[in-house]
Amino acid sequence: MSDINVTPLVDVMLVLLIIFIITIRVILQQVPLTLPKATNLVTQTRPENITIAVDKQGAIYWNTKLLSGQDELQTMLRGIVRQDPQPEVHIRGDSNVRYQFVGQVLVATQRIGIRKVAFITEPDRPGASR
Repeated sequence: MSDINVTPLVDVMLVLLIIFIITIRVILQQVPLTLPKATNLVTQTRPENITIAVDKQGAIYWNTKLLSGQDELQTMLRGIVRQDPQPEVHIRGDSNVRYQFVGQVLVATQRIGIRKVAFITEPDRPGASR
């Protein structure tokens, strides 16, 4: 017999085609959502706003004052939670800080009951507004 037998090749190709047809429906199934658009808002700096900064070693600063740790941060936050209206808390984290330290500050603000918390970041492109 001098002809090439292509029957096994056709069988394999049909099996692969069926597998792709079945799996493509699974891959494309998504819940229809309208995703939010990312925008940078200009930070409104007011004298009553509180800025909490976390440097790359994890040290916490209240505006420019170095705090001794989480206990002092919670004491300071308890002082502002009673104010009416509550000031905004702006969290600034160094780009090289471990997420754990910024997360601890965020959890502390949530547990105390601060309603307005924002993160201060640099714009992702030069010349973009903050």
